[in-house]
Amino acid sequence: MDTRQVVKQGAKERVSPQADDAAPAVYDPSGWSTASQVSLCGIFLIVFIAALELARPLLLPATCAVVIGLMLGPLQARTKVAGLPPLVTAIALWLLVVIIFYGMIALLAAPAVDWIGKAPEIGATIKEKFQYFNRPLQAMQDLRNAIQPEHERTGLGIDIVNFVTPALTFVTPAIGQIMIFFGTLFFFLLGRARLRSALVAQFDDKKRRLRALRIMNAMERSLTGYLSVVAVINLAVGVAATVIAFAVGLPNPVAWGVLGFLLNFIPYLGALIMQVVLLAVGLVTFPTLTHAVIAPLAYLAFTTLEGHFITPGIMGRQLTLMPLTVFLSLIFWTWLWGPVGAFLAVPLLIVSMVALQHIFPSDEPDLPG
Repeated sequence: MDTRQVVKQGAKERVSPQADDAAPAVYDPSGWSTASQVSLCGIFLIVFIAALELARPLLLPATCAVVIGLMLGPLQARTKVAGLPPLVTAIALWLLVVIIFYGMIALLAAPAVDWIGKAPEIGATIKEKFQYFNRPLQAMQDLRNAIQPEHERTGLGIDIVNFVTPALTFVTPAIGQIMIFFGTLFFFLLGRARLRSALVAQFDDKKRRLRALRIMNAMERSLTGYLSVVAVINLAVGVAATVIAFAVGLPNPVAWGVLGFLLNFIPYLGALIMQVVLLAVGLVTFPTLTHAVIAPLAYLAFTTLEGHFITPGIMGRQLTLMPLTVFLSLIFWTWLWGPVGAFLAVPLLIVSMVALQHIFPSDEPDLPG
């Protein structure tokens, strides 16, 4: 080998490691890309929740109408098979919802107005009944005085009228929202078939269209099954509340049954609210504390039996939901949309679970060509 070639080869071997060390490192943006995607998803979620809160006066009644319309979807489909025109079916179902809605309001309005009119008497009676707790309350007041001087506190006087009026203003929907609810419900029932066709037509290939149909059918079946089963269970709860109120001697037993029926649609919190109301009215109505706790204790026993044995046994095969997801959904929608959001928590959770199960199936079968 030539001497010059040997020298050149040795020079290459000496230079190549230096060239490799001096080469700039390749920038890998994968970590920053993932972080930016997560950040964008978080920003979108925050903006979406804020939009739900800001659009509450419109979205809340419209969402209620759509959920109830989905629940009535299978019934409307059967009437279409029977040959009834869509307009007749929509009007009949809409009138049924109107009658049920205003019937419950009529049963609850008279007792509520009567109790609000007796607010001063109720306040005096409750103050008299709670004389049993004067010593513990005085001890707590002495402890509070030691921690916080009197000149740094505001008064803790309770005015029932000032408490009830904002509560009723918060719970009672406005006239405009009621009109939005019934208008959306009627037009949803009237155009249900056309809306389904329009949604399916947005997808190009056959596989996605079939998946969209399956999702809509599964949503309607699940919501209808939930409404049917829970309504029958809550009807039994309402009858039990009526019997308990009548046996104990509470006024307006039928109103207690309607209230128990409605509140039991709210998981966990509904029964607790009913027991608190029974105890409060019992303290005002009956002369002794022992007599006042009979109704809430009897209702507690029945709802415990219903919640732990009857409902799981019936709903086990109809609908499978984790208690934790139900509780978190209840907290979120109650925080976002108030008492009506509590009623919508489980239906909206069902819609979300059905959609996720079909969009991300565990074992997706191959559809025929």
